[in-house]
Amino acid sequence: MLEKDEWTQEELFKYSKELKKQGKKVVVIDTILKPLDNIETITYNPFEMKDYPHGTVFVFYCDTGKTTKERLNFYRKKFPEYVCVSLRGGKGYWRPNFQLLQELKKNV
Repeated sequence: MLEKDEWTQEELFKYSKELKKQGKKVVVIDTILKPLDNIETITYNPFEMKDYPHGTVFVFYCDTGKTTKERLNFYRKKFPEYVCVSLRGGKGYWRPNFQLLQELKKNV
């Protein structure tokens, strides 16, 4: 999971739960000043991001996911103590009600 360059929205939710159990935090990073619906995000700010504990997973997103995937090497050099991943499809592929669908599956 941590070796992947991209996570889908489903993987983001799934891996976030798994990593939280291990004591690691997953932070969604907004690089386009357009927050995602129904999930906590922070705006890209290297100074603020370096305050997170080492080992934190940063999930970067843009409009389509292409730019953040192309910049992964830059992010990984800038934040060597952290895990950097791109959100596949970016904001354009984000489904705000995805969490609700997951809850419905549990109740069936």
